[in-house]
Amino acid sequence: MGRSRRTLPEELLLLALDPATGTTAQPQSLDLGLAGAQLVELALAGRIAPDGDRIAVVVPRPTGDPTLDCALELLRRRGAPVRAVHWIGGPRLGLRQIYLSHLERCGMVAAVPGQMCGVLPTTRYQATDTAISREIRARLDNAIRTGVPPDPRTAALAALAHAVGLGKHLYPGNEGRSSRSRLRDLIRHDPMGGLVAHAVMDVQNGAVAQPRRGPAAAGRPAGPGTRSVAEPARGVPMQPHRGSMARAVAH
Repeated sequence: MGRSRRTLPEELLLLALDPATGTTAQPQSLDLGLAGAQLVELALAGRIAPDGDRIAVVVPRPTGDPTLDCALELLRRRGAPVRAVHWIGGPRLGLRQIYLSHLERCGMVAAVPGQMCGVLPTTRYQATDTAISREIRARLDNAIRTGVPPDPRTAALAALAHAVGLGKHLYPGNEGRSSRSRLRDLIRHDPMGGLVAHAVMDVQNGAVAQPRRGPAAAGRPAGPGTRSVAEPARGVPMQPHRGSMARAVAH
């Protein structure tokens, strides 16, 4: 995978970055969305595919993107398809910070150090090329305005934006209600994006006891080893305690 194209996690993060404050909207759910966006990006690259409500590795060859390849390797080590909701619900080690640092290295954002309450060090991130963020936003706006089915990448981005709650950030107030509704409706245009978006929402709602059944999953009983979402995915590092971080990242 070349680096000429921005990945979905990068686009989702840029979409969530508030240009006025340098913070990210919906920080908790955004972390889930970034994990889900990795799955969609790997699917678009032909490395994984949906298997009912599960994710199966079909081509374990690396993509060339270190962060995506780490996720791909963890999926490969599982040895069997994993439920999307369990993968997304597993703790991640600073995924949002990893992508913010990557965007900083690429020159798309600049880190601005500051202090919280005049004491705690914080870091805010300002977009250095607002044209990129405007282009991403324009793709969503165009899909909402025209009603023309978007390409799979844009449809998946819309599904993830809705799933993490960015609709009220992008289209606020009563005047944005119809746009938020159409953003939600775009979820149907990409099966993988829809599967991942529903998994993100299920994790947030805690409604993960019963698997969503796709055509391939119909009639398949849940395996005896099925875990609750509270159990982290095997091989996925645990999230460190915030107090152990040397530098607080502003939300």
